Amino acid sequence: MGVGHYENFPVASWLMPARLRPAVRAIYRFARTADDIADEGDAPDADRLASLAALQAAIDRIGSGEDGGWPDLAAAVREHRLPLAPLRDLLSAFAQDVTVRRYVDYESLLDYCRRSANPVGRLMLALHRVDEPQAAQWSDGICTGLQLANFWQDVDLDWGKGRVYLPQAELARFGVEESAIARGGRHRNWPALMRAQTERARRMLESGAPLARRLPGRIGWELRLVIQGGLRILERIDRVDGDVFRRRPRLQAADWLVMATRAVAS
Repeated sequence: MGVGHYENFPVASWLMPARLRPAVRAIYRFARTADDIADEGDAPDADRLASLAALQAAIDRIGSGEDGGWPDLAAAVREHRLPLAPLRDLLSAFAQDVTVRRYVDYESLLDYCRRSANPVGRLMLALHRVDEPQAAQWSDGICTGLQLANFWQDVDLDWGKGRVYLPQAELARFGVEESAIARGGRHRNWPALMRAQTERARRMLESGAPLARRLPGRIGWELRLVIQGGLRILERIDRVDGDVFRRRPRLQAADWLVMATRAVAS
């Protein structure tokens, strides 16, 4: 597992067919690099955007048959005929992270997820030669659900980076001021606010669950575990009444046993 936006995605695990692992590692390395450019260190925004633009140019060169300075990714694109649009969408989302720190409503947040999370699933489908609109829709539900679970798990961490992914309309709906985040969620309506967000993420994950039955063999099992991991995090957030400040949920050994049991039953 990785960190940040990608901690909920599998990265060349033992369940992934060996022939696909180099491509998965290449995709992950590219996404992780771009995410770190947007998020880590103290570089000025202009420098971050310039570095992301350089990655965009690298993708353009890969599209022209060069390696763009990313030979492993270029090889994966050629061997598996991967589309470049998802990689460009990822870069668009990371550039947005540099300049956008608040989201007005769920529509704008889900548009961000469409570009920051869903491309990973689309690329995994391409690797497995799955090209069906319904499968893509299921994949998007899973990826967006995982992204939202990560946001609600990391409300405090994102606040430290100056970001609030909780839509402003949701804060207003529950009468919670942004200052409540700075106070560690100390507001009478905080638990209800967070429960509404976890429920939405749960519905997204469950909407994509049929994809795990559509994909054959080990990848289907991998996906079942990923979905159960997201659901388990949401369950843990609910269990602490949304207190991700002092009791941020993390998956422990006992959780993996629960997840495996539920994956078998799903």
